[in-house]
Amino acid sequence: MIESRPDSHRVTALLHEWTGGRPAAMDELLPYVYDELHRRAARYLRRERINHTLQTTALVHEAYLKLVDQASVDWKDRGHFFAVAAQAMRRILVDHAKHKHRAKRGGAAADLQLDDEFEAPRVESNVDIEALDEALSRLAVIDPQQERLVELRYFAGLSLEQTAEAMNISRATAAREWQMAKAWLHRELTR
Repeated sequence: MIESRPDSHRVTALLHEWTGGRPAAMDELLPYVYDELHRRAARYLRRERINHTLQTTALVHEAYLKLVDQASVDWKDRGHFFAVAAQAMRRILVDHAKHKHRAKRGGAAADLQLDDEFEAPRVESNVDIEALDEALSRLAVIDPQQERLVELRYFAGLSLEQTAEAMNISRATAAREWQMAKAWLHRELTR
């Protein structure tokens, strides 16, 4: 369950205070979420190539700055915050990859081992983050729920149960959508 941590109620309260117009609440929020953001950022970067130039702390800080700029978000709870954080980290990683590879376009994408990549982080990754982002954007047009599910599982690092809860769907539906999304992404990324 996403809201099972003792600090989850405080995080939710601070998010509501911030949405309600108290900007200082976002500063108070940082100590409650920083370690979790750092763990997730480290997990994302472990999936990247070994010589990746973006450091974990830089990714956390950039994501947090993007979150602070989200003044119009009606924060629901801690899970919602981390889902939006996952989107921010995804955008940062994609933008970083695009910047790095702007002059190097045209290489073949490596084969994606979906179960390995989505289930357990590894030291070296076969995922081309730009190709994954482009595929997820195409998936969003076809099936926004599957795109959101992949984003929560891959970028937010949520378990299947946590993802189902965050999306307000049953675990069985989440499992079925997860299998379909993985199959679709595998086809798209290995063409």
